[in-house]
Amino acid sequence: MNTSRYREQGYLEAIGNEIFHLISDLYPICRSLTGDGVRETLRVIGRLIPIAVNEIPTGTKVFDWTIPPEWNIRDAYIKNSNGERVLDFNKSNLHVVGYSGPIKAKMSLRELQEHLFTLPDKPDWIPYRTTYFREGWGFCMSHNQMGALESGQYEVCIDSSLEDGHLTYGELFLQGQTSDEVLISTHTCHPSLCNDNLSGIAVATHLARELSSLSLRYSYRFLFLPATIGPITWLCLNERRVSRIKHGLVLACVGDAGNTTYKRSRRGNAEVDRAVALVLKHSGKEYELLDFSPHGYDERQFCSPAFDLAVGCLMRTPPGRFPEYHTSADNLDLVKPLSLGDSLAKAISTLYILEHNRSFLNQNPKCEPQLGRRGIYRAFADQKDGGLQEQALLWVLNMSDGRFSLLDIAEKSGMSFETIKKAADVLLEQDLLKEDRYLSVPTETTEEVLR
Repeated sequence: MNTSRYREQGYLEAIGNEIFHLISDLYPICRSLTGDGVRETLRVIGRLIPIAVNEIPTGTKVFDWTIPPEWNIRDAYIKNSNGERVLDFNKSNLHVVGYSGPIKAKMSLRELQEHLFTLPDKPDWIPYRTTYFREGWGFCMSHNQMGALESGQYEVCIDSSLEDGHLTYGELFLQGQTSDEVLISTHTCHPSLCNDNLSGIAVATHLARELSSLSLRYSYRFLFLPATIGPITWLCLNERRVSRIKHGLVLACVGDAGNTTYKRSRRGNAEVDRAVALVLKHSGKEYELLDFSPHGYDERQFCSPAFDLAVGCLMRTPPGRFPEYHTSADNLDLVKPLSLGDSLAKAISTLYILEHNRSFLNQNPKCEPQLGRRGIYRAFADQKDGGLQEQALLWVLNMSDGRFSLLDIAEKSGMSFETIKKAADVLLEQDLLKEDRYLSVPTETTEEVLR
């Protein structure tokens, strides 16, 4: 896993532009908890990674929840008395409250206003609203649009269906050397909203592409799910597999220009929590670490008491803390290619630590070995970070007694994980270290793991 190129701004911009183009392709699609919009989204992702599509029937019990009817929408509008569309679903899929039932009726402006949602403090923006798990219908429009409506009769139409169907989610499994898994999850239920959460979908897709060509220590499971009901469904149907998940990240709101934010897992000090914190500390940029709380994204389900998985949430500006959140202003102008590339880089750097974290035993533990006669110091003499690398050698030698991992040493020394790992690699070549905890090759095949 090569992390050096992710420190080059030119590469971050280039890969960020690729991620942005995927967001652009997905932006027009009307997504919801269920329906053809989710399927179309997974088809687009499937052009880049070999994603498996899973369909769970309406009415299926998943813990305390039930898979809802499938929602699809074909058209929606409000027409004035002259037959003119004063609101048109085809111009923005945010105009219809998600999961609105079908309606075709005429009514007065007063009656209509009971079903209209606006943002008075942001009069040019359209809000995003849903009516999940309860019957209802409604329209969203800008406050200025509503203010321009004149008294009179209006024709309202929502050409939608709520019928027995399926909840659809995507899954990609990458087999590693072990059957222990890293979980990467992102939600797919939002319509034309770019930061929340097309950015998470697109970064997860490119992360899967990056990993798919590598030899990996861990196996990786990517989930593209509708929020809340999606992870609940997956956990219910895969309960016997959950013990394999050793680390995990939920990716959401990773495309805006704000600083990176990480919300820790419920455990608070899991290896993935420490790995992300170390990456952010050495990123050279401002960041924020948040303790776990039982609201937010799908880490809530993965960290529920019975599972308590080591799954945190990687974001930039958290939900509700950027003004465009859940509005039409969360558009292509809000997400930045450089931010997308940077978010991918930080995810890659986190996985690099998880992949390479090991414990070692010093093979010359009685005082310091003489490194000079082995040529180790000379190897670093002309390097810009030669002095730092020499310190790293001493740190690794001193703490490699089987009790401390490379991540422990990086935290205690204040050095980056890459610097500590480089020192360990040199010492291994000189037979001054040996690995303390060997990884066994799993007996399970990919097919057995997926079964």
